Amino acid sequence: MFTNLLDMKLLMIFSQSFYYKPTIKNLDEFDSFDEAVEKENVLVAFIHAEEQDEEAEIKNIEKKLVKNIKWACKKNNTNSVILHSFAHLSESKASPEFTKELFNLAEARLQNADYETHQTPFGYFLDLKVDAPGFSLARIFKSF
Repeated sequence: MFTNLLDMKLLMIFSQSFYYKPTIKNLDEFDSFDEAVEKENVLVAFIHAEEQDEEAEIKNIEKKLVKNIKWACKKNNTNSVILHSFAHLSESKASPEFTKELFNLAEARLQNADYETHQTPFGYFLDLKVDAPGFSLARIFKSF
């Protein structure tokens, strides 16, 4: 029943090295960050929740999100994941509060399954450096 309501976008890129540095804070209600971070051999999940996703049960969305991330991690032989809000895959956007809650739920589920997880600072534009290998399953797009 809920699958017709969902329209989340998920771009996953396996990165040999992923670096970010917060540059511009655009959502004042979230925590402040200023340090740069670099992770190696990590699956970066660029996640875009859409407005209509808020009409569905968040646990159903979180379950599908985590299932896709775990599958991509197995294909890329990693258990390290970065969750990154990437509200640029569609014109429709879920509220920041909904998206952040979704990230927290997904992170908890991944950690319970022994994945190393990290979230980029929420509500920021970031400088990014992505070193991704050139094989087909290093880049995966899903819409669900």
